[in-house]
Amino acid sequence: MTIRETTTIRIRFNETDPLGIVWHGNYISYFEEGRESFGRKHGLSYLDVKNNGFVTPIIESTTKHKLPLKYGDIATIETTYENSKSAKMIFTYKIFNPEGKVACIGRTVQVFVNFEDELALTLPPFFEEWKKKEGILK
Repeated sequence: MTIRETTTIRIRFNETDPLGIVWHGNYISYFEEGRESFGRKHGLSYLDVKNNGFVTPIIESTTKHKLPLKYGDIATIETTYENSKSAKMIFTYKIFNPEGKVACIGRTVQVFVNFEDELALTLPPFFEEWKKKEGILK
């Protein structure tokens, strides 16, 4: 089962280098925008996680740049949840340029840490319920 959300962003001037193309480090921010859009739609936003007693730090991120985005472009971010049996959230991303061509792909891995800074080794109850609601877990 694939759970996916798509959102759009407009590339701002301050996100580009002197050549007018997006500085590579900003793609991680675009991934975050995609995750937040996903979370708002599917009940898994940062605030939803926080209200259940956890934070979800990123422990791994990767990007592969294919084509440049430029100032003023409307880019589309496709965020896909990748299921894992472990107590973590894995998202993959495809960012498309205005012509619909892939500009960047990436992946992030997040773990669950409670407010006492303890790493969750099993699925937090709210996340297990979310997976059941989404039809990922029986």
